[in-house]
Amino acid sequence: MSVKENVQAIRERIRRSAEKSGRRAEDICLIGVSKTVDVDRIRQALDAGIVCLGENRVQEMRDKQPLLPENVQWHMIGRLQKNKVKYIIGKTAMIQSLCSIDVASEIQRISERENVVTQCLVQVNVGREATKGGVDIEELSSFLQEISRFDRIIIKGLMAVPPALSDPEAVRPFFACMKRLYDGLPETKQIQKEWLSMGMSGDFDIAIEEGANMVRVGSSIFGERVY
Repeated sequence: MSVKENVQAIRERIRRSAEKSGRRAEDICLIGVSKTVDVDRIRQALDAGIVCLGENRVQEMRDKQPLLPENVQWHMIGRLQKNKVKYIIGKTAMIQSLCSIDVASEIQRISERENVVTQCLVQVNVGREATKGGVDIEELSSFLQEISRFDRIIIKGLMAVPPALSDPEAVRPFFACMKRLYDGLPETKQIQKEWLSMGMSGDFDIAIEEGANMVRVGSSIFGERVY
C-alpha cells in the first residue's frame, strides 16, 4: 500500500481502539516515526495528514528539518546525549526521552540562553531492561522532584518503550502499569498531565485501549526500515 493508504488504515485502527476505550480518535496524537526514512516519503506522510514526526537521532533531525515544511512538529524520541542538546532546543515541539538529570540540567541551561521553555516527557523503563533508557519505576517520584527545580522545563507526561514481545497481548500489563504511573503524577506548575506516549506499529492498538493518547508509528506508515 502507499504511504497515504497506510496512514488511512492506521487512523481507522486508532478510531476503533479509541472507541473501545471510550474516547474519540481526535484525542489520540499520531507521531510518524521517520527514522531512516527519506524526505520524499516523509512528504507523502505529511500530505496524508501527519503533523508530528519523531526522530531518534539529533543529526538526522537536523538534516531533515530544512527540507520539510516549517509547521512540522518535531519530537525527539531517541536517547538524547548531553552534548547534542544545544542542537535541538527551540527546534523541537517535545523531547520525549528525558531520563537524566544531567541532560535536564543542560536543557535548562540552553533553554535559558535561547529564552524558551522546553516541553518534555519523562521516559520510564517500564520493562526494567538494561539495554533501554528510562527512569526506574521506583525512582520516578524522586526524579520528578529533582526536575521541578528547572523552570525552563515543563513535563507534559510520560513515555515508555515496553519489551518487544511477539504477542502484543503480552505487552498489555506494561501499558497498564504506565497508565497507573501517569494517573499518579502530581499536577504542578511544571508537571502538566497531558500526554501518555506509548505504543508502536505492532501494539499501538492495545496501548490506546490501556490509556495511551500518543502513539509512535514508523514501519506501519513508511514500510520496513532499511538501515
